[in-house]
Amino acid sequence: MKVKIFNKKLWEEYYTVLSVISVITSLLFLFLRIPDGKEFAFLFIFLGCLIIAFLIIWSRANSIKKVALNINNSTLEIESGDIFEEKGFKVIAFNEFFDTQVDDVIILKRTLNGKYITRFYPQVSELDKIISDDIHSAKQIIGKIERAAGKTARYKLGTIVKNGDYFLMAFTHFDENNRAFLEINDYIDCLMNMWNECDIHYGGNTVVLPLLGSGITRFRGYENITDQELLEIIIWTFKVSRIRFQYPSKAKIVLTNDCLSKVNLYDIKKQYS
Repeated sequence: MKVKIFNKKLWEEYYTVLSVISVITSLLFLFLRIPDGKEFAFLFIFLGCLIIAFLIIWSRANSIKKVALNINNSTLEIESGDIFEEKGFKVIAFNEFFDTQVDDVIILKRTLNGKYITRFYPQVSELDKIISDDIHSAKQIIGKIERAAGKTARYKLGTIVKNGDYFLMAFTHFDENNRAFLEINDYIDCLMNMWNECDIHYGGNTVVLPLLGSGITRFRGYENITDQELLEIIIWTFKVSRIRFQYPSKAKIVLTNDCLSKVNLYDIKKQYS
């Protein structure tokens, strides 16, 4: 169970329901009389109803699969799905060099990054040209690094290359062994810059992103960071960025089914309701 039985918000909701039940019961017994000898039977029935009410609330809390939050007068939706099937601008995370070499060394085929490249660019030279010719992102290059393989121009994290209905984003650092990593401050800075870049590029359309950082990304100093914590950080940066998506546009976080099974949407819904 994602929502534990002693969850504070769960019990707060239950107390609210309990108070309503208590008021209704009190009003009923102003006009109804319990037959003599049936007091204990009515007591057990009443307690049973209270237990059932709690179990229903608890079950509902654990079965939430989608939430829509109102933040800064903008809608932020969270649900499971396939990001490639979503409408709007889809954020695809690259490394800070915008590497396109899908060889299970620099980019793994099974990652969202790898799937995007192999799905749309069997000839990566076309994608390389789109990235290198992008005038906006070129202003975000912060230096060049000699590497044994891959590109050398390093971009500021959060930089976006707009390509059709996709936002290609510089998301992670890469070490000398081609392993993606971030520090938590890098993650927050990247997200803040991403929201700013989205504000520049989205043009009144919906922006869809995956649970950035979930999977193979290494967080130095936070090796045990959970998907729940990553999701909460993304929501927090969306809030403090003050970006506004005017209806019908919105921001949307698409989770894999595995992520959805691990995150507690009930707490998030209660926090922002």
